[in-house]
Amino acid sequence: MGNVQSAQYMLEKLAELDCNKDRDDKEVYRIGDLAREFNVSLRTLRFYEDRGLISPERSGSTRLYSVDDRRRLKIILLIKNVGFSLIDIQEFLNLYDAGDGDSNSNVIVAKFSEQLEKLKIQRAEIDQSIDDIRNAISHIEQIA
Repeated sequence: MGNVQSAQYMLEKLAELDCNKDRDDKEVYRIGDLAREFNVSLRTLRFYEDRGLISPERSGSTRLYSVDDRRRLKIILLIKNVGFSLIDIQEFLNLYDAGDGDSNSNVIVAKFSEQLEKLKIQRAEIDQSIDDIRNAISHIEQIA
């Protein structure tokens, strides 16, 4: 499988695959900036903050997100978009925060592999449902 990297490095590289390539190199982002960039609601960002997944600084009532917060958000959204739960997201972020160790990256590979298998099963079930609906429509059209 090649050289195993740290969990932190691995998740950052995965997030880069899924990010907007037109990023600007700001040092601080406001909540609206990130909401627009990642096409998420303000409520979603506040929810992630309430759950401790991201921790923006505050200037009065204004949330100020760092480059690291932005990177964490990219990782959160990547993991969410491939079907992982909030608990899984927290586990991935814990591995990310630990930053080192081949065993952590092995955990990530194992979790992604498990998720891939779950998604394949779901796809097969959906394909079967589509076939069943097609057959039902065909039958209905014949008797109508």
